[in-house]
Amino acid sequence: MTVYDLEKAQIMFKLIRKNNWGARYDRTEHFKRFSSLDKAIKDLTKNGWIIIHKKAQFTGISLNTQFKKEIIEFIEKEMPYLKGTLK
Repeated sequence: MTVYDLEKAQIMFKLIRKNNWGARYDRTEHFKRFSSLDKAIKDLTKNGWIIIHKKAQFTGISLNTQFKKEIIEFIEKEMPYLKGTLK
């Protein structure tokens, strides 16, 4: 487990908490506290776990519902205290 993986899990957990799946997205500026946000988004997009929504004024991100099981497993592996609380 690396700090980087934990950060990716925290980004996805924040999206789950706000129920940002599929067409429901959140602006990337709401994730400023994450130091390696751009790199994490790039990696998670490669996995297909995050969908990028490019708009004129901002960029939004949401979770891909096709990978719901994998995303929840990854978050629970990196943040074990959440085990069983995500759906």
